[in-house]
Amino acid sequence: MRIISFKPNHDGTIAALDASSAELIYSYEAEKDTFPRYSAVTPTTILDAAGRMDAIPDVVAVGGWETAGYEGLVSEGAGYYGIAAGSEVVGEKRIFGRKVHFYSSTHERSHLWGSYGMSPFPAGMACYVLIWEGGIGDFYEINERLQVVHLGKVIANPGHKYAFLYALADPKFTLPKGPTRIQDAGKLMALCAYGQTGSPDRDEQALIDFLLPSDVYPLPKEDLRNSPYYNIGVTHQKFTNLAKRVSDAIFDSFHTFAKKNLTKGYPLLISGGCGLNCEWNRRWLETNLFSDVFIPPCTNDAGSAIGTAVDAMRHFTGNAKIKWDVYSGQPFLDDEIDRTELEVYPLDCDHVASALFNDKVIGWVQGNCEIGPRALGNRSILAAPFSKATHERLNRIKKREGFRPIAPVCLEEDVELHFDLARPSPYMLLFQKVLDSRLEAVTHVDGTARTQTVSREQNPRLYQLLTAFKAKSGVGVLCNTSLNFNGTGFINRASDLLAYARDAGLDGFVIDDAFYLLKASSRTTSIR
Repeated sequence: MRIISFKPNHDGTIAALDASSAELIYSYEAEKDTFPRYSAVTPTTILDAAGRMDAIPDVVAVGGWETAGYEGLVSEGAGYYGIAAGSEVVGEKRIFGRKVHFYSSTHERSHLWGSYGMSPFPAGMACYVLIWEGGIGDFYEINERLQVVHLGKVIANPGHKYAFLYALADPKFTLPKGPTRIQDAGKLMALCAYGQTGSPDRDEQALIDFLLPSDVYPLPKEDLRNSPYYNIGVTHQKFTNLAKRVSDAIFDSFHTFAKKNLTKGYPLLISGGCGLNCEWNRRWLETNLFSDVFIPPCTNDAGSAIGTAVDAMRHFTGNAKIKWDVYSGQPFLDDEIDRTELEVYPLDCDHVASALFNDKVIGWVQGNCEIGPRALGNRSILAAPFSKATHERLNRIKKREGFRPIAPVCLEEDVELHFDLARPSPYMLLFQKVLDSRLEAVTHVDGTARTQTVSREQNPRLYQLLTAFKAKSGVGVLCNTSLNFNGTGFINRASDLLAYARDAGLDGFVIDDAFYLLKASSRTTSIR
């Protein structure tokens, strides 16, 4: 049985499962290949995904959603909320003359079953699930028989509230009353590191007391015009202190609920956009409330198509566990490029390591792209980790604010030498304290980093490069940031990569088995 699944609206994705082998075939995110971030599914995505199928699928699944209609919200498929009776739609459709099964379940369920299906725990093991994202902030229990119990709502709209803080302080946020900007949550996570430790003062507590209990959505910025934080500027110390206090208050609310109500010691699965918050993820590990904690690499809505496909497979087969690979995204398109402006070499990891050791910044492309928003060594920009100047250069290349951190990638067996986490972190979803003072480019202002660890089995080519760099520098660590134009998904074709390298200021790039260095005459000083 083949299942194809669609996630509508932002973070549009198409995923395909082979239910007979319980294996993910692919997960294609619409933004990848230099489309705008958070894009909905496009005809290009549909054609690319259909091209990977050798026959019409047996099941077409559509994740539920809600969109604004003429007279209020209109549900797509099974809608946004719900896990009980009525949260599924089952029927038949006719596609190209063939009758197929149709399945839809709520967006809430897509997070639930996506995290469960991708988790490493065996079928039949009971788990707790935390879904925290823009519109949901709830705990659940999945028992041995795949029955789901809703344990309770902690905070309404936690992700929207978190992002709203950034909008409140940002003078550039002048949108009318409506949703916050999706990208602001990640920026706020970076800014929390600049906040000073301490208890909330009167202004901070007043904002917390207004924000956390509120069921109002969307939150109206203009109604807080008299707030001391209104348009104060996102890097103002008073605001970064507030950001840290609100971040702590949100986590503490969920932790207090969990300590009281999640007492069986099951593993915790984390899903939803707040699962990208590496500080919160590390704090969940350190609560010792759970036997383990798992966060999928596509914990945000980019994983919802997989979740709906798993839910459909569970409905039709009774199985809700899948085999998957983080490199299940689109293959790279090696289209025609002008090689006259390039020095071209067969890939030799020692050669690339030498370039990196000599402060070259290199784009790195291998095979299929990653699923989820983090670059994990197949669509990456790599650089040596030793200099603050490298951090600044990478943020200029990426056209990002200077307060944004640059993440490291590290040999898995060396992680304890450089960071305070004694476990693998293959999806770059946990904060660690940096122990090695040499790693200035990847050390955030509070002394942390969100490290990706790499084993030989996980990514052999990147592991080989890190090993070669360690032989030259003594450190098996590199800077690793995503390979993309500002405001778009990953670069996924050679012509775009050459244009980016030339205009943004990369020194060269690798595509599979070839290493390209830009000739000096081909570089431009403009950054688009």
